Amino acid sequence: MKRLGIVLLAVVSAFLFSSCGYNKMVELDEQVTSSWAQVENVYQRRADLIPNLVNTVKGYAEHEQETLEGVIEARSKATSVQVNPENLSPQTLQQFNQAQEGLSSALSRLMVVVERYPDLKANQNFLDLQAQLEGTENRIAMERRKFNQTTQSYNAYIRKFPRVIYAGWFGFDKKSYFEAQQGAETAPEVQF
Repeated sequence: MKRLGIVLLAVVSAFLFSSCGYNKMVELDEQVTSSWAQVENVYQRRADLIPNLVNTVKGYAEHEQETLEGVIEARSKATSVQVNPENLSPQTLQQFNQAQEGLSSALSRLMVVVERYPDLKANQNFLDLQAQLEGTENRIAMERRKFNQTTQSYNAYIRKFPRVIYAGWFGFDKKSYFEAQQGAETAPEVQF
């Protein structure tokens, strides 16, 4: 009788755990991590474009050193903030977002400087870099949206019954969304 109870418990346990969705939770967790890596990738692309943009502007506007140094410093701060995909907390995302906002603000100031130099605005290298920067800003917005969609799918999956029980047992916690500050995190505005 005791043996029958153990066998019955094993069969019921196997049935419950086979439908617990563990593999799906792992898959969705990996999608969130991958999606965050893409967000970081496009921010890195923007950071990689900045030295070329600064050097192009520097050739025309050598006396605008303070603005150029501000862009370089903001880029340095933005690239130094690292967010671990395993710990996407609101605080770490806010810290990352603030560093990126500082860079966006510095780029906006740089574009104001560019307004004073008509020859620079016609320079092909500058136009190419400006187009790449604009495209990168669009990619950033798209990747943040994809990250939030992936995070939403993951969070919804692990919060549904009975998976909410298994998610807690296996340590699958709710992930934070990427949220831009009100009125902040805007793409640099270029006006001609």
